[in-house]
Amino acid sequence: MTLEDALAQLNALVEPGRAAGMADYHKVPRTYLGIPNPALNDLAKAWRQSLSVDERVALADALWKTDIFEGRLAAAKLLTQARIRPDQAVWDLIVSWVPDFDSWAIADHAMMAGQKRLLADPARIEQVDEWTKSDSHWTRRAAMVITLPFTKQNHPKPVELEIRKRVLGWAVRYVQDPEWFIQKSVAWWLRDLSKHDPERVSYFLQNNAKHMKPFARKEATKYLSDDTPDTKVQDPQDQTSQDEERQSE
Repeated sequence: MTLEDALAQLNALVEPGRAAGMADYHKVPRTYLGIPNPALNDLAKAWRQSLSVDERVALADALWKTDIFEGRLAAAKLLTQARIRPDQAVWDLIVSWVPDFDSWAIADHAMMAGQKRLLADPARIEQVDEWTKSDSHWTRRAAMVITLPFTKQNHPKPVELEIRKRVLGWAVRYVQDPEWFIQKSVAWWLRDLSKHDPERVSYFLQNNAKHMKPFARKEATKYLSDDTPDTKVQDPQDQTSQDEERQSE
């Protein structure tokens, strides 16, 4: 499929009058076609089913470079799939997009594709770690979003626990940043982790909540119950050792 073919199919899904509202909402100057997300999902699914991995990578690259809002979303959706083999070219393309992030919607769609590839190969966390040192808050935020799946395990494996510890280490630095999107990314991560590991979140908040904005503290504690242990919580490193022992039983 050529880029021209793909753009023609995208334009066929445009809802008249929708683009202006999208541009006003997202507030980032670029072309907005005005396509509802369900229609975009269906189109991307059809493309995934009909194209090889190499063809999908090539089309996603071309769509991203148009800088059209729906083009970039479609590019990300083309690569959002749990099982892709081989997937190194997919990962490399997603990583190449990170410096272009300038809005949460595009960044989140790209990172949803990235989450699948990070889960497929957790060693890629080393590349993600470099994002945390970027001058761009969008790049720093992306490190939190791409690692969100590692908040969700009730019985995490040792590698998953190590990634949790690493991301919480990033969060210790991030809470010193007044940027709203950075504070939100930490709060989002802690909120999701609290559903599965409330003690670890409580421990983090004991030591770092004072640096967080009020809205971020409120978000982070949304699912913590009043009886969640506080001062009695162990250091997460000690808790990790116990978790790993249970994994080996």
